Amino acid sequence: MAANSQAICDTAKTDFMNGLHAFGASVIRAGTTKDTFYAALFVTNNSMGAATTAYSSSGEVTNGSGTGYTAGGLAVTNANPPSIYTHTASWTPSASFVWTAFTSAAAFDTCLLYNNTASGKNAVAVYCFGAQSITSGTFTLSQPTDGAATGLLRIA
Repeated sequence: MAANSQAICDTAKTDFMNGLHAFGASVIRAGTTKDTFYAALFVTNNSMGAATTAYSSSGEVTNGSGTGYTAGGLAVTNANPPSIYTHTASWTPSASFVWTAFTSAAAFDTCLLYNNTASGKNAVAVYCFGAQSITSGTFTLSQPTDGAATGLLRIA
């Protein structure tokens, strides 16, 4: 398997144009509520990146013991609306992603952000970090400050 690579997923780009993903409360499509997004962790060398189209449990991290990780990941706290900074649209979750009492069965280095409201659990972005192994601990992915150069999801 090839290494994971960080990217906004190619299909997410067309999904944005088609109005599939609603990050903010000012939804202008047929539905009137924002979507629910999830963050799931994946093992190293899982070949995730721009070509990832949807959430799949294939290659997802599992608990070595304990109950700290649930298949599908966790619901993203989404209290922040998307913002515009000059010519860059940006969105950042309003809370860190935190898994507690977690023991990973294998090393992991990737987080997939996906739309759990969409029937296909459409992928939005793949985020990579240094390989991690957790033993009976807490794993936190802190969120950046929202901004043109710092937001978690940026479109310029």
